[in-house]
Amino acid sequence: MKDTSTGRLYGVGLGPGDPDLMTLRAVRAIGEADVIAYHSARHGRSIARSIAAAHLRPDHIEEPLVYPVTTETTDHPGGYRGALEEFYEKAAARLAAHLDAGRTVAVLAEGDPMFYGSYMHMHKRLADRYATEVIPGVTSVSAAAARLGTPLVEGEEILTILPGTLPEEELTARLAATDTAVVMKLGRTFPAVRGAFEASGRLTEARYVERATMAGERTGDLADIDPASVPYFSVAVLPSRIDAPRPSGQPGSGEVAVVGTGPAGPLWLTPETRGALAAADALVGYTTYLDRVPARPGQARHGSDNKVESERAEFALDLARRGHRVAVVSGGDPGVFAMATAVLEVASQEEYAEIPVRVLPGVTAANAAAARAGAPLGHDYATISLSDRLKPWEVIAERLRAAASADLVLALYNPGSKSRTWQVAKARDLLLEHRSPDTPVVLARDVGGATESVRTVRLADVDPAEVDMRTLLIVGSSQTRWVRRGESGSSIVWTPRRYPEA
Repeated sequence: MKDTSTGRLYGVGLGPGDPDLMTLRAVRAIGEADVIAYHSARHGRSIARSIAAAHLRPDHIEEPLVYPVTTETTDHPGGYRGALEEFYEKAAARLAAHLDAGRTVAVLAEGDPMFYGSYMHMHKRLADRYATEVIPGVTSVSAAAARLGTPLVEGEEILTILPGTLPEEELTARLAATDTAVVMKLGRTFPAVRGAFEASGRLTEARYVERATMAGERTGDLADIDPASVPYFSVAVLPSRIDAPRPSGQPGSGEVAVVGTGPAGPLWLTPETRGALAAADALVGYTTYLDRVPARPGQARHGSDNKVESERAEFALDLARRGHRVAVVSGGDPGVFAMATAVLEVASQEEYAEIPVRVLPGVTAANAAAARAGAPLGHDYATISLSDRLKPWEVIAERLRAAASADLVLALYNPGSKSRTWQVAKARDLLLEHRSPDTPVVLARDVGGATESVRTVRLADVDPAEVDMRTLLIVGSSQTRWVRRGESGSSIVWTPRRYPEA
């Protein structure tokens, strides 16, 4: 419970460095304070204090909160983190003594107190006991965008703010997946941050801002910055892509990325796929799959019917040959009964030999359905399409018999459609020649979608009328288990990893 007889605590955001960017409320809070506290390294100089210096009075009690360590090692028994935790506890105790004496304490913070700020460590230790006000400040993110003079984020774009201390692979994935970004805390992390921008394909877009609004400010292209010259107070920026020049329409600069969007919407996209979709200036695909991708300003969309894969692939490669960065949008995984094969088949022709083609994997329907049911694909399995549009039914039947006689779990794609109504019954009867009628079969329809339905039935009870083109079947092996759990009676299906010896 907060004691109203004690002093008041202010967390004062000072903005990015220029004293003119302090808010009127920040200046007023400093004027009301008896005690001014600020963090500094062991050299004693405090950027926060220097920003607010013009508003400090001789009668202010100053409390420098000097870090015992910054980036160096320590012999503290708890290591670096332990040393800082002990420091925060002691610093909070010093401020509490002033508050208990009825003094008003203003803790100065560069930028915004709750945005990667040191003040928050005092806030967590004191705000539940004392009357507290946090005064927001202009962040370095806003300052950097202003100094670059380019929009940071527009429309429905997504801004991601990242600490440069993340592992390089994690930074790469995050940068690939987002529209715009700011990476904080550079300095010694800069080589890894630059590597992440390069690995994510975003280096040519990236800008650099050092000491925004402060003396010694510097801006430039991230690719041109000398790593040895980068201080901690700098950020890397990916500005808005809307209205930004794209490397399209230039012969030799085009490419095709065949991307898998998973079985349904955005939750199933990988970071790599998100990045490729955002970077493309043209999307090509079956209209149903294109509808899963949000529209972006300046990005052309070329939808077509589901039965023109070769024509769609040729169209995409022609766009790339004219210098466009093209994403061919596929459902599931593009390499599993999907668009990757069609694109690569056309790309193998001599006229397209110089066009770069990448295939980016996605979550395929079999894996999505298996996860919803449990782990029916936990052992060896075969994936077979029941569609006889591109291969004779006799070939399908032969493969079903071979896989069934080998006691493999089966993932059956494309089981039925309006024009193919008999294949499911034929497949069921054929499998019953090799499998027990009690074999569990997972019927997974529209996994991840609004009409998702996943249930398990006996092989003998599979009803073709319940199966359509949006359904995937997983047929268990002789070892697959189907168990009902708990009072709710929910069922799980799994195939043991160990197969019994003969």
